[in-house]
Amino acid sequence: MNLRILKDTPPWDWPDGTGKALLDILRGDRSSESDLLLATELAGDFTVINDELVDALLSILRSGDTPETVRGTAAISLGPALEHADTEDFEDADDPPITERTFHRVQESLRTLYMDASVPEAVRRRILEASVRAPQDWHPDAVRAAYGSGDELWRLTAVFCMRFVRGFDEEILEALESENPDTHYEAVLAAGDWEVDAAWPHVAALVTSGETEKPLLLAAIDAVAGIRPHKAREILDALVDSDDEEIAAAVHEAMAMAEGLSGDEEDDELDDDEESRP
Repeated sequence: MNLRILKDTPPWDWPDGTGKALLDILRGDRSSESDLLLATELAGDFTVINDELVDALLSILRSGDTPETVRGTAAISLGPALEHADTEDFEDADDPPITERTFHRVQESLRTLYMDASVPEAVRRRILEASVRAPQDWHPDAVRAAYGSGDELWRLTAVFCMRFVRGFDEEILEALESENPDTHYEAVLAAGDWEVDAAWPHVAALVTSGETEKPLLLAAIDAVAGIRPHKAREILDALVDSDDEEIAAAVHEAMAMAEGLSGDEEDDELDDDEESRP
């Protein structure tokens, strides 16, 4: 199986047996580092992930003989399945990708590895980024320590994690002023995800400036819909007919999301009014 062709193919078009082929690569010892890295990345896709692939990814993550980049990728590949499992009820979910037992085992394994000082820092950062997709009690302290470490890479990891772990509005606002473009980008996403109202002037300015680079602009478009949905259309209207199809699509999606959130706010206000009536 040609992994590079597979990477360029939409996962829903992957041939039968792809999961088994990836598992063979992850468990084998004859693959090149580049093939192992790519297989590790692809193994986390929802179309193939299962308990066996999770076990293989954990084995790679634990292996001190495996290159750090591959170990870190193994951690990141566990993230989507963790997030899905955390948000879905195993009893009601229709054919969950991993079992509940595996979900809890992954959580415990990631926590243990993160706390192990012998694990390289680059790998521990990826472990933290993956594990917060299913937040646990130990995460706030870990994120706070990463943010306050003084290390730029750990700080970036921390701001990424703030998208999933609540209680960091002040740090998100501070990170919006970061000169590191990656940290700034993650802060915009976090501000939108947690509807940080104080971030509105900054995020709205990114949308309207005309000079914001595309990746950051896309993040800001999404964020304005979350922060102040009732004002999103006013801010986004100038971009609705953008010549860039990706930007135009993001605007339409954000407007639809904002409309739904505005409706929810109105419903809540009506409920509050009814409850306050004698």
